[in-house]
Parts: sequence; structure tokens; C-alpha cells
Amino acid sequence: MTESSTTLDELERRAAARRDRPAYGHDALITCDRLVRVFSADGVEVQALQGLDLLVREGELMALVGASGSGKSTLMNILAGLDTPTAGAARVAGRDLLTMKARERLRYRREVVGFVWQQTARNLLPYLTAAQNVALPPRLRGRAGRRNAGRVEELLGVLGVADCRDRRPHEMSGGQQQRVAIAVALANRPAVLLADEPTGELDSRTAEEIFAAFRTVNEEFGTTVVIVTHDRAVAGEVRRTVAIRDGRTSTEILRHTRVDEATGEESTVAREYAMLDRAGRLQLPADHVDRLGMRDRVVLRLEPDHIGVWPDDDPAAREAGGPGEPGEAGDPGRL
Repeated sequence: MTESSTTLDELERRAAARRDRPAYGHDALITCDRLVRVFSADGVEVQALQGLDLLVREGELMALVGASGSGKSTLMNILAGLDTPTAGAARVAGRDLLTMKARERLRYRREVVGFVWQQTARNLLPYLTAAQNVALPPRLRGRAGRRNAGRVEELLGVLGVADCRDRRPHEMSGGQQQRVAIAVALANRPAVLLADEPTGELDSRTAEEIFAAFRTVNEEFGTTVVIVTHDRAVAGEVRRTVAIRDGRTSTEILRHTRVDEATGEESTVAREYAMLDRAGRLQLPADHVDRLGMRDRVVLRLEPDHIGVWPDDDPAAREAGGPGEPGEAGDPGRL
């Protein structure tokens, strides 16, 4: 057996092992597997989610980004228990979001997830003070008394709005309202904090303060935080950013801190990945596709340690045995 055939056999064996792997990671707090959501109106069907896969581990602070209509808000509504998937699988903290009954869904929204809306006025009751708003969710669960009062003071203090405790929403700035809203969402100690465009109505400086508040919550309480935002610059404040395109996860950016051994200076290093689903499909980043002029179909070539991808623009070369060597015309995107 030749070296190249042995390599291909090994690749096939690894691929089979990956296919047999269970869909859910044991350490994942949020799992979405081939999630589908179809909306119907006037006889027209629209697929908002088209087989989306996502894993979020406990304690993560991450952002979901995507263009309008990409499906990110639909995904958030499903994770928040406000909407039900059409097909696929979705679990949050051990709860199956497809099989929950109405009463279970209500309990899930009160106990498992906290939610912060984009509209500051939607998050708080206007006739209650900040402290009263934060105290309300535990009261609805029948929990009051000194312990609840202590939780209120703790949350307002950690989020830097202790001086707003006796103010009503109209007496606070937009940034203060959103920080109080985060405190309300955390009042029942949820496993997951979800936020849908929480900085959409705020200026850039205030938006940075709100993202700092989410980081504080993540670090102080260990709460898993998932934020939807259209602002990729703001999304750069988190360690992991997942992009959604056409109802599927398309790319993912992971960031880590690197320390220069010579100077001791820290810098953030970001690496972008294409997301590969269980059927072997992936979405190439749009800017890569545009730069290489790829459209309709591409040429593939399997190498021992990667897959070469070329634009389908040189039929003669393809018929002669494939694209030229890397560095020649048609230099591939490497996978």
C-alpha cells in the first residue's frame, strides 16, 4: 500500500469516527442540532433557520452576529422559550425546547434563562424603582425576604447602578436602564443570560460600558452569556463570535491573549474558522468568495493534510488534471 493511499484511508477512518460522534457535547450548556424554523404567512413559507448547529459551553461569553434576516433573532427567541422550533433539536441546561409544555415553558423562562431586550423601555416596569424591578422576578416565584433584598443590593452594586436603586426608569439614562435590566434578568440566578441587540439604542461609548457589564456578570457570577449584535466591532469585545448567514452558523472567530516573552506586553490574537456541519457542508466567508471571484461551483482537490478550493474559471486546466500548483493562477483557498 502506498503512502498516499494510507493517508487517504486514515482520513476516511477519521471522517467515519466524526460522523459516529454524538451530536451533543457533554460539557455543552446550549446545544442546537440541525435546527429548523419555518414561518408561514398567506401560503408562503420562509425558512428562518435552515439546519443550524451550535454548541455553547457553560461559562462562555459569546456574541452572535449576522445581517438582518440571517436568523439570529429567531434563534434567540427559541433559546429564550418565546418560540418553538419546527424541526431539529435544541437543549438548554438539560431542557428539551421542542417537547416542553406551556407550564414547563413558563417555568423555564422564569428560572433557566434571563433576557435583555434591545428596547430599554421594554425591560423595566415604568412605575417601579430600579430596586423594585430587580426584586420582582423572585417575588413572582414566591421568594421574598432578606435574602431577596440582599440579592437586589448585590446585583445593583456589581453592575454599578446602586445609586439608581430608588429611581424609576424615566429618571435614569439609557445605559443605566440597561444595566438595571441586566440585574433584573439575573435576579432568579439563571443558567443563561440572553441579550438581543442590547446596545442598539445606545451610543458607542455607552455600548462599551454595557458590554463591560456583561463581562463583569460573566466573571463575577460565572453566568453563561449569549449576545446578539449587528456591530462586529462591539462583538470583538468577547472571546468567541459566531456568524449566522442564511439560517446557519457560517464562521466563528476565537480570540485569545498572547504575551510577548521579551517585553511582557499582551495582545489579542483572533483566528477565523468556517463551520462544518454534520453533513460535511460549510459556508466559505463571503469576503473570501468575492476576492477569488467564486460563484456557482468550485474545483476541489484533496491533499494529505488539507483540501484545495479553486474558482471554476479554468476549464482547460481542470481537464488537464486540475488547477495549477499553489502560487500559480487560481491560487486556492486552503481548508
